Amino acid sequence: MAVSLPSAVLPYADDVARAPSGSRTWRKFAHNPAALLGVLILLVVVGAALVSLLVGVLAVVISVLVGVTLGLISGFVGGRADTVIMTVVDITWSFPQILLALAFVAALGPSLMTVILVLGFTGWERYARVVRAEVLALREKDFIEAARAMGIGSARILLRHVLPNTFSSIVVLSTLQVAQAILQEAALSFLGVGSGRTYPTWGQMIALGRDFVSVAWWLPTFPGLAILATVLAINLVGDRLRDALDPRV
Repeated sequence: MAVSLPSAVLPYADDVARAPSGSRTWRKFAHNPAALLGVLILLVVVGAALVSLLVGVLAVVISVLVGVTLGLISGFVGGRADTVIMTVVDITWSFPQILLALAFVAALGPSLMTVILVLGFTGWERYARVVRAEVLALREKDFIEAARAMGIGSARILLRHVLPNTFSSIVVLSTLQVAQAILQEAALSFLGVGSGRTYPTWGQMIALGRDFVSVAWWLPTFPGLAILATVLAINLVGDRLRDALDPRV
């Protein structure tokens, strides 16, 4: 059992597991295979942290670019554009994001890039709603009317005067969305439709370790604790940013 667990759960640490018999690494762990297993688990947990953060940040960047752009157009232009965009938002909002992500990843095939793109393009509606609400409150302000009276174009007004005033809301929402994207990526990996075997992920480690939970409880436990600690830390950062950037709270 001790020999089969690393190969089944930790396929990404071959360099350590296959160290030459005369090497320093081999001498260090030759008489303590449990320590070697612990090191391998630690290596993969740390490596999976980088993958999860990469997925979370890049997915949020995509969501911000799409959602903020559509939110600015919807709130500032209004009319038919606002109706169409908000209708799409409402339709997208009616489906759980994890369900949409699961369907698209299953259809397109599991890969790290697919997960990033799917999470990014299924999470933009939150930014569209928030930015639209901010723009609706800003577009009738005196400084916007003054800019219009000076003949400044709509695109410049949006980029120079409206968008900067929405930064605080975007930053706070983005921080919280990174945590949600990490959770969703872990869920997809746990279900077997995440990044595949190319990259280690916490969800994949939990899925593989559950078969050994009765004899090796630490295999799924420590990746789960890593998810908990990361999401909790990011949420705390988001709360502090909200308190700092929004004095009304």
